[in-house]
Amino acid sequence: MGSTKSKAWLWALVAFMFFSQTGLNIARPQMSYKLIALGAPPFTIGLVTSAYAIVPVFAAIAMGRLAQRIKRLRLLVLGGGLLIAVGTAMLAVVDGVGTIACASLVFGMGHLVSQIGSQSAVSRYASDSGLDQGFGWITAGLSAGQLVGPLIGGWVLGLHADPSEAQRLDDIAIASWIGAGCALISIVFMLLPVVKASSHPQTEGSQTQNADMEDAPEAAEPAASKATTRRILGTPGVASHILASMAMLSIMDILTSFLPLVGEQHGVAPVWVGILLAARSLASIVSRSMISVLSARWNRTKLVLVSLVLSSLTVAAVPPIMSVIPAALVLLLVGGFFIGLAQPLTMTMIIKSVPTTWRSPALAVRLTGNRVGQVLIPLVAGAVVAPVGPAGAMWLTCALLLGSAGEKAFRYSRQGATNADL
Repeated sequence: MGSTKSKAWLWALVAFMFFSQTGLNIARPQMSYKLIALGAPPFTIGLVTSAYAIVPVFAAIAMGRLAQRIKRLRLLVLGGGLLIAVGTAMLAVVDGVGTIACASLVFGMGHLVSQIGSQSAVSRYASDSGLDQGFGWITAGLSAGQLVGPLIGGWVLGLHADPSEAQRLDDIAIASWIGAGCALISIVFMLLPVVKASSHPQTEGSQTQNADMEDAPEAAEPAASKATTRRILGTPGVASHILASMAMLSIMDILTSFLPLVGEQHGVAPVWVGILLAARSLASIVSRSMISVLSARWNRTKLVLVSLVLSSLTVAAVPPIMSVIPAALVLLLVGGFFIGLAQPLTMTMIIKSVPTTWRSPALAVRLTGNRVGQVLIPLVAGAVVAPVGPAGAMWLTCALLLGSAGEKAFRYSRQGATNADL
């Protein structure tokens, strides 16, 4: 990725991801606790959780095309941070299921916009050999926010040993305001002038230039090779990588939304739930910071396969022993390490499978797949919870991980190690 100076754009993105995701991951567990305090049933919690992704399902492709054309990608990233701040602030003041769903929708859209902007920046500015490193670091920043956010939220909710309903709602509002403040801080890093590498990722020896994280948009593509959703999904391997990405993101979302419910069922205090969620994120930070080393030593597809299988098995084992905090902590540390691998690896695998001019739209199609999963899986999980209990939502998603692993293993065995590594 070049010198430390040429990485300034990347470190600005990492800092942005950390603060914006800290704000977002303070807010998302608070949303579940607020709905619990308001007496919402599990199915309603699943429905509201899906609101986080419903608009991004329809907006992601348009955002990807915008990222392909736009010169100042920082504006997309900055706009995403602002939407996260607005959504978390809304969560602090609203008091109805419908308005909480609206807040979820707003910060969900903010997450989408900032993700497309930051991922497009890596695909545009990093060399091909630096893609794993670039995606690894921005997702490590995301995981760091997923670590700190639940800790802060759990600490605020743990300030009162036996709070009344009114006190609990006040504590949730305080935590949400802190989340909004973190999201506002993230915007500062998109206002700083930074030095970036050349915008031609396929050129390894490009000279560093002072371009203030702005450069020419991706080259216009001929109509015959236009990056349509069908063409992207029809590219060998892309649909498989998107399925793996969707499954892995789903397990993170279900953990964030339903681990508080499992904790309530087992009498685990919110502060411990926050610590468990933070442990998962800490392990993901470790694996993502090592990703360029791991992918240089082992085949990417094998790494994704191992991560899908081991993360599903470890997470599925958490609900039965939830009240045994040390055991749950170990399981989430191991699971979190493997959960952290699949997302950045599938980003690289997808954009290396498509033409260079398709990169931003391809990443947007991947995010669309992720959001479809974020809409459908919480809804199905909320329905499963009724007869099975909150653990059923986690087990359902673990089954999806194993299904994705089976599909990828079948494809890998047919195509061979070399081709399947794309």
